[in-house]
Amino acid sequence: MVTTLPNLLTISRILVIPLIVATFYIEGSSVRWVGCALFIAAAITDFFDGYFARRRNSVSNLGRFLDPIADKLLVSAVLLMLTAFDRVSQVSVLPAVVILLREILVSGLREYLAELRIGMPVSRLAKWKTAIQMTALPTLIVGDAAPAWLPAQPLGEVLLWGAAVLTLITGWDYMRAGLKHMRDTP
Repeated sequence: MVTTLPNLLTISRILVIPLIVATFYIEGSSVRWVGCALFIAAAITDFFDGYFARRRNSVSNLGRFLDPIADKLLVSAVLLMLTAFDRVSQVSVLPAVVILLREILVSGLREYLAELRIGMPVSRLAKWKTAIQMTALPTLIVGDAAPAWLPAQPLGEVLLWGAAVLTLITGWDYMRAGLKHMRDTP
């Protein structure tokens, strides 16, 4: 059922993406803070949709389908916009590419394993990767609009690199687990 609270939170995360993207096209420091606030609100819904689904025992097929897609759409859109608007240094485009490639790899792997009826739960390290990534991105959205005492741009890029390192580790862990199942299956 679409109208469960977790599903509404997930759908809201998808619907806010165009608003976040729009903030990149409007000049001004305050608009960057609006984009940051919208991203943070979306990231918070990611936590609460899962929390409410488990707590109320209202996990749905739609929610299981939409939740990871909503996350990937949100992160991908922001990474692309940060890159397109030169809000990350050229060298920090590399962790953005690593993050995007890992998301595609893991999505494909999960889809393949689902056909074999094999689940691939999210690891604790992957949750840390997500937390660091969800801290890096709003920090980079604000970037130069941050107060002088807060080095948001360099801090955001360091966090992005940290997320990329964890992305490589967790991507390898998922791939290794997936390959084991691929070898076991005729």
